[in-house]
Amino acid sequence: MTSRRRLLQAAAIGFPTIVKASALGLNNAVPPSDRVTLATVGVGWMGSGHVEEFLKCSGLQYVALADLDGHHLTENKAVIDTHYGDQGCAAYRSFEEIMGRRDIDAVSIAVPDHWHGLVAFSAARAGKDIYCEKPLAHNFNEGRRMVEAAQQANRIWQTGSWQRSKENFRKGCELVRNGAVGKIHTVEVGLPDGHVDFAKTKDRTSVTEPPAWLWYDRWLGPAPDMPYVEARIHKNWRWNYATGGGQLMDWVGHHVDIAHWGMGWDETGPSEVEGVGEFPAKDAIWNTATRYKVVCKYPQNVTMTIAGGYDEVRSGTKWIGDKGWVWVDRGKIEASDPGLLESKAVATIPYPVSPGHYQEFINSVKSRKKTLTPAEVALRSATPGWLGNIAMFTGRKLKWDAARMEIVADADATAMLGRVMRAPWKL
Repeated sequence: MTSRRRLLQAAAIGFPTIVKASALGLNNAVPPSDRVTLATVGVGWMGSGHVEEFLKCSGLQYVALADLDGHHLTENKAVIDTHYGDQGCAAYRSFEEIMGRRDIDAVSIAVPDHWHGLVAFSAARAGKDIYCEKPLAHNFNEGRRMVEAAQQANRIWQTGSWQRSKENFRKGCELVRNGAVGKIHTVEVGLPDGHVDFAKTKDRTSVTEPPAWLWYDRWLGPAPDMPYVEARIHKNWRWNYATGGGQLMDWVGHHVDIAHWGMGWDETGPSEVEGVGEFPAKDAIWNTATRYKVVCKYPQNVTMTIAGGYDEVRSGTKWIGDKGWVWVDRGKIEASDPGLLESKAVATIPYPVSPGHYQEFINSVKSRKKTLTPAEVALRSATPGWLGNIAMFTGRKLKWDAARMEIVADADATAMLGRVMRAPWKL
């Protein structure tokens, strides 16, 4: 946490801060020495959600934002300034400005997937604790290095896999893990399919000059050079493998993460992965799979199917055992025996009750206790998705060594675990 002395030192050397008289102890229930100072990098769709949710939390002070879109920056700074009743929240175009401020304890990261690694590396090196959106990274190699950086710097990390903080998902996982439906043999994970045109443009395929309010070359960053097309940037970057990973990777940190949590697979992974996918025409504006199915083999002869666009796989996560099944989705939970859902039996393996995903992060920054979704867990949860995409690209079944975290005896597939960043960017 930022102490009174650190805040005064920061002000003395010219760091902007929104700490006002009331924040120094007057008319404020939380003294400054107990308050986490927070900044957000990327305040578009998800990042504006970060601002909204973190402002509801206790024990923090928002001090800065960074975004390459001037509109996003202005809008979210106004929200924070209104909340605090001043004009003190710093607004930057470059995230490096945030990392250089010693008075900032933690950062939340809500940039497109292809920027996760660079921003998170910078935060870890700067000694900031990190809340980062799911999936962990654009690709496996980048994600693995992010885990190493966070661990080496001893940083608190919370991934935006917020379903672990919801009661129905917690209850479902606890039932499964404690044997309520017997030995699990099959897990089904249903995800969205297709593409959603968030840009809503009349001519979404036209190449134009980037608008003045967007620093487009910087937005591309480590991704391959591409001409500006409005329908490929905000929100829609998910549907281009240069910047995202399609519906599979957009949701792997949610329902696959829950599947792993219920099975106790936070420290392991599949042994085999195969997948099929349907892709747009080569000249289409987007290139990620619109319909897909990934089948993974796990220890103890468990099969997990991840699918989007297949009616036989219901949306959400379903665990099927030799004594029944449990299914969860957002706001929903069902079981083959409805009585299980009313059971008050004390679990042999209890699952933690969260105060809320964002509040838990702030609490963990203070206590230095691990969150529900640290970086190493996010890496494991996303791995079936990365491997599933590679299996679709190659058309081959992949052998995966979960202990060593590497593809076995397939050099071409191994090369797809990472990529070379566009110069001058590198980790």
